[in-house]
Amino acid sequence: MLRADLDHCEWLPDDTKTGEMVFIPGGTFRMGSDHHYPEEAPSHRVCVDGFWIDRTPVTVEQFKQFVDATGHITEAEIVPDAKDYPGALKEMLYAGSLVFSPLPDISDLTDWSQWWSFMRGANWRHPYGPGSNLKGLDDHPVVHVSYSDAAAYARWASKDLPTEAEWEFAARGGLEGEEFAWGDALMPGGKHMANIWQGNFPVQNLGEDGYERTSPVMAFPPNGYGLYDMIGNVWEWTSDWWSDRHSPDAAKPCCIPLNPRGGRENSSYDPRLPDIRIPRKVLKGGSHLCAPNYCRRYRPAARHAEPVDTSTSHVGFRCVVRVRLLRTQQERPAET
Repeated sequence: MLRADLDHCEWLPDDTKTGEMVFIPGGTFRMGSDHHYPEEAPSHRVCVDGFWIDRTPVTVEQFKQFVDATGHITEAEIVPDAKDYPGALKEMLYAGSLVFSPLPDISDLTDWSQWWSFMRGANWRHPYGPGSNLKGLDDHPVVHVSYSDAAAYARWASKDLPTEAEWEFAARGGLEGEEFAWGDALMPGGKHMANIWQGNFPVQNLGEDGYERTSPVMAFPPNGYGLYDMIGNVWEWTSDWWSDRHSPDAAKPCCIPLNPRGGRENSSYDPRLPDIRIPRKVLKGGSHLCAPNYCRRYRPAARHAEPVDTSTSHVGFRCVVRVRLLRTQQERPAET
């Protein structure tokens, strides 16, 4: 994989934006996978320009600073508008968020309502419900943030949310084709490399990696680019609209997509809910709830659709700052 040279940068952001970020030089890589879930296929070549990306997911402490400075109220703290949810019972429309709280007895692994509860009073300040608080969580990723909450933080910080291609390129850490962000073994030498689920999901959480829920954002080793938590801990929002599959590979090297921006908003709706027209964005990275027996999405190629109005106890985000590069066809990175 060839990477662009910093000397070709047209401009560089100031240090106030990039002080806690890592520069990713950009290049061409093979995005997606043909060996796992159907929405990850087909594997295809993509080119991205250089960009800075947050070293870690946005933490509770960082989100506190944003809220203190702006007075931002998250979607989980606002009562939903009935017109957006046709057929919903009035008593079900209250401020809250989805919290992982499995029933004692799980009878059907296709029914996620057995372990997710839309809990009144759950939000970023009360991550496990109204009786919980943020004590000891300042260095954990902030959760219960919807897409608009994440985008509002990014605007305040003079940053953006990453595209799916940028996020996946950064997550791979300079590796090409390996299964995980650190290589082909889930636990090299028996070492836990990310905060994921150990045990029989969703009823048995062994916590062998030291954490049953979220973990501090630098608790596990960084990837090859020095980025933490690109896999596991919390899913992360990207700016791309959801599509059921990737576009096919370019027929010629000259036609490799440059900085692709994903699907279309009007194609991102959930076909299972035809009366509720809430568009969906792409989440990346998996979370502490991804388990080998249920959800093997703790890989750079993995992706998940999330309605833009939805917040949960296992979704967070990080930000990017982009650099436009002066390219000619000769300077454009080529796959090797």
